Parts: sequence; structure tokens; C-alpha cells
Amino acid sequence: MNLSELTYAQGSRKDRKRVGRGGSRGKQSGRGHNGARSRSGFNYRPWFEGGQMPIQRRLPKRGFTNINRVEYQIVNVGDLDKLGKLKEETEVTAALLYELGAISKKSLPVKVLGDGELKKKLSVSANAFSKRAQEKIEAAGGRVTKI
Repeated sequence: MNLSELTYAQGSRKDRKRVGRGGSRGKQSGRGHNGARSRSGFNYRPWFEGGQMPIQRRLPKRGFTNINRVEYQIVNVGDLDKLGKLKEETEVTAALLYELGAISKKSLPVKVLGDGELKKKLSVSANAFSKRAQEKIEAAGGRVTKI
């Protein structure tokens, strides 16, 4: 086998004509007559629909997005009980929860919810607590501190 005998695999290359290079395809080279698409360098926005009313304007706008919404990271009371390294009377903070893998981001505020049971006496500091979570922590003998 020589280098001169190498060929592309069957079906791997398209056999298409180079249009607009003289001789073939007529005078407009398959681009029609005048208009933006017949010019070289024509480009259009991805959502452009040829002049018809675009879909983002046809569809009704619904709902409301509150720009002041606070996004909390959720930790349940049951999750606090399951964290193995937490011993009795431990001070639970956002930094400790991040270290133990209970939350994924340091920057977002933490909210403790009341799902699950708590048997340990913990002192929990967080940005927000649900009423049930606060009751369960205090019932187990712990303290609740809002940051």
C-alpha cells in the first residue's frame, strides 16, 4: 500500500459542488435572486423566523419573578440527627454543615426545617427556622440562634 492509494471510507465524505466558482449552477448559484440570503456574509439571529412574529412574542407571558427572593439551602432536623460527627451539645453553624457535606454552598443562607426526629441536644445557628424545627430542637434540649 502506498500513500497515493489512500482514499476516504465509503460514505464518509459528501460529494457536493462548490457553488459560485464559475461554470455550474447558473448565475445565482442556488441562492435565488436578491435579498439578504443571496449576499456573502449573511448571518441572522438564532431566533429569527424570517419576519413572521417570533415565538417569544407569540407566547403569553405568565407569572411574576420576585427580584428580592431569598434562596435558602435547606437542612432538615432529621439530617442534623444523622450527621455522625455531631456529638451532644455541639455548636452547629453553616461552616460546620458545609464541612460535613450537609450544604453545598457557603455563600447561601441556611434554613432548618422540621422533617425528621432529633435525639441529640444541639445548639443550632442558622439564618431561618421553621416553627416545627424550632420546637423539635428545643424539645430535645437544644438551643436555636438566628443569625
